[in-house]
Amino acid sequence: MIQFIQITPEELQTSIIEGVKKHLDEITLNFQPKNPTKYMTRQEVADWLKVDVSTVHNWTVKGIIKKYGIEGKILYKRAEVEQAIIEI
Repeated sequence: MIQFIQITPEELQTSIIEGVKKHLDEITLNFQPKNPTKYMTRQEVADWLKVDVSTVHNWTVKGIIKKYGIEGKILYKRAEVEQAIIEI
């Protein structure tokens, strides 16, 4: 049995609710939803950047953009392609 001295049930309830609200606010502030990685084919990258597929291949060979593969299919991470674009 727990006894609370000099606190009303209403004050206890308010105190608990305020504590929960504080923790929820902290969680909400620090919560960053995870965005799924978006992959693009070589042709999609070429179309998106309005270049030829051979240009995308050359950038890959030079290490400007990184390719990923699964079952013989070449894919690129959209975020990495965006990062490869530099301001001039």
